[in-house]
Amino acid sequence: MKDFIIPDDRDLGTPASHSDITVTLTVDGIPVAVPAGTSVMRAAAIAGITVPKLCATDHLTAFGSCRLCVVQIDGMRGTPASCTTPVAEGMIVHTQTDEVAQIRRGVMELYISDHPLDCLTCAANGDCELQDMAGAVGLREVRYETGKNHFQRRENGETNPEWRAKDHSNPYFTFDPAKCIVCSRCVRACEEVQGTFALTIDGRGFDSRVSAGLASDSFLSSDCVSCGACVQVCPTATLIENKVIEVGTPERVVKTTCAYCGVGCSFDAHMRGETVVKMVPSKDGKANRGHSCVKGRFAWGYATHAERILNPMIREDYRDPWRVVSWEEAIRFAADRLRATQERHGRDSVGVITSSRCTNEETYLVQKLARAVFGNNNTDTCARVCHSPTGYGLKTAFGTSAGTHDFDSVEETDLALVIGANPTEGHPVFGSRLRRRLREGAGLIVIDPRHIDLLDTAHRNDAIHLPLLPGTNVAVLTAMAHVIAAEGLYDEAFICERCDWDEFLEYRDFLLDPRHSPEEVERQSNVPADLIRQAARAYAAAPRASIYYGLGVTEHSQGSTTVMAIANLAMMTGNIGKPGTGVNPLRGQNNVQGSCDMGSFPHEFPGYRHVTDIETRKLYEQVWGVPLSDEPGLRIPNMFDAATQGRFKGLYCQGEDVLQSDPDTSHVQSALASLDILIVHDLFLNETSNYAHVFLPGSSFLEKDGTFTNAERRINMVRKAMTPKNGYADWEITVMLANALDAGWDYSHPSEIMDEIALTTPSFAGVSYDLLDREQSVQWPCNAKAPLGTPVMHIEGFVRGKGKFINTEYVPSEERTGGRFPLLLTTGRTLTQYNVGAQTRRTDNTVWHPEDVLEIHPHDAEQRGIREGDYVRVASRAGDTTIRAKITERVAPGVVYTTFHHPNTQANVVTTDNSDWATNCPEFKVTAVQVSPSNGPSEWQEQYRSHSELSRRILPAAE
Repeated sequence: MKDFIIPDDRDLGTPASHSDITVTLTVDGIPVAVPAGTSVMRAAAIAGITVPKLCATDHLTAFGSCRLCVVQIDGMRGTPASCTTPVAEGMIVHTQTDEVAQIRRGVMELYISDHPLDCLTCAANGDCELQDMAGAVGLREVRYETGKNHFQRRENGETNPEWRAKDHSNPYFTFDPAKCIVCSRCVRACEEVQGTFALTIDGRGFDSRVSAGLASDSFLSSDCVSCGACVQVCPTATLIENKVIEVGTPERVVKTTCAYCGVGCSFDAHMRGETVVKMVPSKDGKANRGHSCVKGRFAWGYATHAERILNPMIREDYRDPWRVVSWEEAIRFAADRLRATQERHGRDSVGVITSSRCTNEETYLVQKLARAVFGNNNTDTCARVCHSPTGYGLKTAFGTSAGTHDFDSVEETDLALVIGANPTEGHPVFGSRLRRRLREGAGLIVIDPRHIDLLDTAHRNDAIHLPLLPGTNVAVLTAMAHVIAAEGLYDEAFICERCDWDEFLEYRDFLLDPRHSPEEVERQSNVPADLIRQAARAYAAAPRASIYYGLGVTEHSQGSTTVMAIANLAMMTGNIGKPGTGVNPLRGQNNVQGSCDMGSFPHEFPGYRHVTDIETRKLYEQVWGVPLSDEPGLRIPNMFDAATQGRFKGLYCQGEDVLQSDPDTSHVQSALASLDILIVHDLFLNETSNYAHVFLPGSSFLEKDGTFTNAERRINMVRKAMTPKNGYADWEITVMLANALDAGWDYSHPSEIMDEIALTTPSFAGVSYDLLDREQSVQWPCNAKAPLGTPVMHIEGFVRGKGKFINTEYVPSEERTGGRFPLLLTTGRTLTQYNVGAQTRRTDNTVWHPEDVLEIHPHDAEQRGIREGDYVRVASRAGDTTIRAKITERVAPGVVYTTFHHPNTQANVVTTDNSDWATNCPEFKVTAVQVSPSNGPSEWQEQYRSHSELSRRILPAAE
């Protein structure tokens, strides 16, 4: 496919107005009609007339400081700034008069007099707005003599006291204060777009400087989160990406989608040949609206990292060294072993694990491989390991297994209830959008064992934090519903119209049982009863309230029940089916939603249709040309159990590192070591590959075409920016393996796979690459009823008909604290690392998070004689590991917390095999542990490290 180049990506100077009133004016004799509230500058740009500017950009609200954009307006005195002057009916604007031209040249001359004129060697040459504007206003000379300025290092042999050195502290960009024109764009972007408030203007007048915190701070030591918004809006080379300095200006642009979290940010990959120069968030990206985080904007270097494996490898036994072979030999070896395994142990002895990091098309093919080639339904995915309770709970309550609203909806919410999620760390671009809404006055309720950054949002209303004990989500949410029911705060009209009233009355009777009162629940959850009442009243009173949740909801033994409790709250208050409301799961990986949609579960075909459904099975049998099994297959934990029992012997694992990401690591080790054939298809030798017999090198998102589906059901295009370094895109590799097993697949491009998905999956019926190229993205369901997709679901009625209320009985986890294990461990993510860290650990993001640490409350640390930075042993009923301690009051006494991004920690060696009652989703968030001082790595860690080094030996290539 051709590179997708945005046809019109002009910066129109100021943001668009959303007024329904149209105003007509004339600019340089050209009539133009624009919404009321539009700036004169933007109106001129729409008319095709460019007004010079430096401080203005349509990413930010108008500021009016540079004075370069002055115009003359009939009937108005002086020369107002066009960026801050709104249009008016009948206004006549002149942008090119002699007076205006003289003012602009004078202003520009002042800027240039205080700027180093090193344009030929400047990294921004060819992409510098200051340079462009000097030409636009016709500046040809500077009359001012050299004197005191901000860029000369020496004056008369002495160091200039005003001069400041470049700041190279950030690994991704450089700050050169000598080139700063103090337009304040960076400061405003940090405030308006990111919401971090890390930058400020220090000093006044000629002494004004951009400052990242205190005078002693650098960009690295400041509160800067390296989102890159400041770099993107800088009009000079003051803030510039190091890759641009190193490589030069790009020559082409390819539009694609970020391969990190479930926000699904659109990016423009700026390329020079086969080299990525920079990733710029797309201004028209419907999920991110021109913003990004440190991972998406900067952490793409893993695609060319030296540790990436580019050639297939095989070995007879996982204890042998790897042998590099051709693609033909690797595929033949894998196919022969799979065939032999099925002949020896039966059709059901092999299976697949699909990836939430791969495209929809690739995931679809892997589950098809299991069903149509292996002849069984043994297909599962990490999406079930993290979000299957979302699918079960929402499908039961609403009739569909996905979030209800788009991200734009947050801009209309009056209150956000965030439970079991940390958006500013795990979903930072959405977190920034939510922060902006909070600064505008929306209320906030956070239900989480930790104090998360969102609670510290600048200019927020007083937030309500319910610091519950891990595992008590259901009890707290049911207590909130109890208050709403007891005080009559529910929306009776909505319930009568959209739900079954008699069913609600039964649910209300259930809620009013005294055991669900806040006072009773306080004993179980440690959340004060008055806080529960306060939160319930606030949620019910908000005109438009939305719920956002994450893995802190789903990864529990009652994950599905918690999702149902969330759905109950939304329905009983009428907060569903209109902007600013809804039930919105925040997906952890880029294609968790798509992995579920594509039929990765052992009991469901694509589109969430059960394998026992005769009509669905007939459809696939007709399209695929083979008979299909109606017997649900094995989930991942069932595969592991069967492997240790000798019944499951072969696994094709694409893009997943189950040894690091799944619970009870020792059990996973035993299972993988029991397999006759383990095929790992990935970018790097990961922890799972320690036990593999075949390694098939994968391709990065920069090297493939396809689609991802984000948390808001948005289907985004992924476009190839560079040639696959391993020779093949991932979908091609799966096709080769299938055809080696006599499948006879003949796809020539991922668009053909999407056509098959559309043919067989009702919610994707209208989706095609042509549609996605034209519309940028669409949200499923996309079909004849909704040809351009569905941003908000359940507007007039639920998919299932009437919304269903479900009694949410609180059942405590089997994992309990006691004398041996008195603390509760819960886990989460950090901003700069991603999932198991395979990608981000191979970038400069390790500057911020070089290792996992254990957060522990000062009281618990003092009791155990633990100091900041000490090694501590974390032991549970399942195992133990060693990690450094971080003493903090972010966690409550009795609770400890860690991340799981680094394999040398292997946090999951201590997590148990407890899981959600309905979906088998592991209970990562509740583990009883003891923490004690340690001298260093545990015995298990030492043994694991030794085996890992042994298993990654690669024989020299044959001459």
